[in-house]
Formats: sequence, structure tokens, C-alpha cells
Amino acid sequence: MASAKCVAKGCAAPGPVPAGSIRLYSMRFCPFAQRTLLVLNVKGIKYDIVNINLRDKPDWFLEKNPLGQVPTLETSAGEIIYESPITCEYLDEMYPEKRLLPDKPFGKAEHKMLLEKFSKLTPLTYKIPMGRLKGEDVSGLQTELTQKFRELNEHLAKKKTKFFGGDSIKMTDYMIWPWFERLEPLELKDCLNDAPELRNWVKLMSEDPVVKVSGHSVDVYKAFYKTYLEGKPNFDYGL
Repeated sequence: MASAKCVAKGCAAPGPVPAGSIRLYSMRFCPFAQRTLLVLNVKGIKYDIVNINLRDKPDWFLEKNPLGQVPTLETSAGEIIYESPITCEYLDEMYPEKRLLPDKPFGKAEHKMLLEKFSKLTPLTYKIPMGRLKGEDVSGLQTELTQKFRELNEHLAKKKTKFFGGDSIKMTDYMIWPWFERLEPLELKDCLNDAPELRNWVKLMSEDPVVKVSGHSVDVYKAFYKTYLEGKPNFDYGL
């Protein structure tokens, strides 16, 4: 790996990306960056990682991506790709040996519609823990999250398949997984109580070898999110 601990403003820029490799600018606990990491790992792509301090970003990183967001990919040709769905689609097209996206237009449209629907859910996974920390009543938000999980459960039940992508794990599954991995450390797992198919999906996903090497333990997540919710994120926790 080009970097384990995160780099901040004033740190030297990494060298060129070697031929035959790709670089992922990331942050170890970012669920959006984890999407790209999952795709890199499932496809067996050669890559290195540079972790970015998202509170104190290096100037050279902002020159590569003016939005200052992770994930960002850089190729050996100096091409820059960012936004997690775009990076994952790029990797699927550039490395087609194990395709993750559907082949047919409707399948691709269905994948994008589900991701759009899912994007309305993700803010709740942070609003609820933050509200709890502030001593606020979060029961309404928990009810809303439970309902959204119920709707996802219905979608999976109608498909009559183990995974959102069908009988095997595909792009849709990897794109939504990072937030489910964080439910237990964020004390949100009870919101799955009315979603039996979704709970089974979580169990199956957690057994996937790629998932196992692309995230962190519950205890590590708990420790990081404690610092995050308190406003002083320790991006290097555990290193």
C-alpha cells in the first residue's frame, strides 16, 4: 500500500501510479470509498491506497479532485475518476472479466433506481446516532429507517433471490453493503427486525470472502464512530 496512515495538508504527493496498477484515494472508514474497495478486491485488480485526512486535505489532492472527496481513482495514465458509483462502473467496464453490472438496459436501470432509493436511507444511519449523542428523541427517525428497510425487504422478497443482483453477489449488493456493515456498531440493527429476507441477505453478505477483507470489526467501527460523532474523527484509529 502506498499509504496506511492518512496524509494531510503539507504531506508530499505520492509518485506516479505504476503501469498495470491503479490508485485509490480513500479513507479507511468511509462507506463510499468501501464501495470502490469491494469492487477492486472482487475483480482482483492490482492497486495501492493513499488514505486522505478529510479534515485537512493536501493541496495536491484537491488539484486532482476539486471536490476533495473519496473515493477517487487515479490510473497510470494520470486519469482521475471520482464519485463512488462512477468509479465502480468504470472498474466494471475496464476490467470486464467478472462483470458485476447487469448486461441488459432494464437491469442497469433497475440497479440505478435502487441505488437512488437507497441514497435516501443513508443519512438516517448518521442522524440517529448523532441525535442520541445530543440527547434528542430519535424514535421518529428509527421508525423511518425501519420502514425503509421494510421496503428493501419487500423488493428482495419479490425478486425471490438471495441477493439484490440475483443468485450471486453483484454490483447492487456491494454498493449498499457498507451501511449494513455499520448497523451493529451504530446500534441500529434493531431496525432490521421487520425485514427477514434482508437479515438473511446481511448474513450471506457477511460470509463473502471479499466483504471479510474489505472492512473492519464491530469494535474498531465503534471506536472510530465514537470519535466521529464527537466531532474529532481519528482517521488512523487502530494503526
